[in-house]
Amino acid sequence: MQSAAVESRPNSLGLPKPPQETRVVVAMSGGVDSSVVAAMLAEEGYDVVGVTLQLYDHGAALAKKGACCAGRDIHDARRVAETMGFPHYVLDYENRFRESVIDEFADSYLAGATPVPCIRCNERVKFRDLLETARDLEADCMATGHYIRRFDGGAGPELHRAADPARDQSYFLFSTTPEQLSYLRFPLGHLKSKAETRALAARYGLPVADKPDSQDICFVPNGSYAAVIEKLRPGAADPGDIVHIDGRVLGRHEGVIRYTVGQRRGLGIGGTVDPLFVIRLDPDTRQVIVGPREALASRHVPLAEVNWLGDTPFEAAPPEGWEVAVRVRSTRPPKPARVRPEPGGRATVELLDAEEGVAPGQACVFYAPEGSRVLGGGWIQRS
Repeated sequence: MQSAAVESRPNSLGLPKPPQETRVVVAMSGGVDSSVVAAMLAEEGYDVVGVTLQLYDHGAALAKKGACCAGRDIHDARRVAETMGFPHYVLDYENRFRESVIDEFADSYLAGATPVPCIRCNERVKFRDLLETARDLEADCMATGHYIRRFDGGAGPELHRAADPARDQSYFLFSTTPEQLSYLRFPLGHLKSKAETRALAARYGLPVADKPDSQDICFVPNGSYAAVIEKLRPGAADPGDIVHIDGRVLGRHEGVIRYTVGQRRGLGIGGTVDPLFVIRLDPDTRQVIVGPREALASRHVPLAEVNWLGDTPFEAAPPEGWEVAVRVRSTRPPKPARVRPEPGGRATVELLDAEEGVAPGQACVFYAPEGSRVLGGGWIQRS
């Protein structure tokens, strides 16, 4: 009886069986974070299967350091698997990635939005297609190197911000569904710093222990969005007017895709007394509309494709809406707000204090007013 009781205790991944009987697919990008996750679980005795996705033709990216899933990264992931002694597979997801992420990225920019392709990649490729592959491999769960925490709450799995605020990736994972969350694990979310992760990599003797972090979107070399979009959509950089919100034409531009809401530098309209910012983009008229900083302020933010991770159904909000904190950009702290549900997976966020540079195409992520819980979010629409 005692032996049976011991065996039924949850393992470190919260599953009711010994590690050696638990198969875990680890999504390996070739970087230090996912490599440490795979090594950590292998050392604990789990049946680890490493999987790396080839997301685009990496031949052109071989010289680009730190790019996710480039040829060097696939090689690095394979070396980690060899070091720790578990199987590793490379899956060709190029077509899925192009259709689900790259094409929408280009079309969103052409529509005057500022997209976040890393969220779409998590949502549509890693946590959908790869997750199904993990199930096909009869894995009990899938683990990633994201800095975020998952807890088992009274109403099911909960998503929480990482212990290290500087590494927290909750903004990029807001669209994770409850069903996906029940299958996913994030072993690094409790670490207090990236230094801890690198120390673990060194302890395991991993060849990527000192590898630099990736800074760019994996398919955008050197952060040049416009160059990528021009390649994907020839003719996308048609010139047009730079127009003040009062109607004055101040100059010309070389393509709406070269500008983002809130931008101040590089407008090419010298001679103005007060600083001007990009207020909005109008791809139909090919206009970049600029104005003073105060014109950037917004208090009402329309959202679509809302994903809700609260315990109560989203539609059951009180008349005044859900009280939350929201983040409208990945680099900004959460601010107090109310979210009012609308039909068709839409919502309107009312910010208690106006935010500057709220841009269509970005995510608006919901957090509990107190504590670390992530309550979901949605995609910012044009007002």
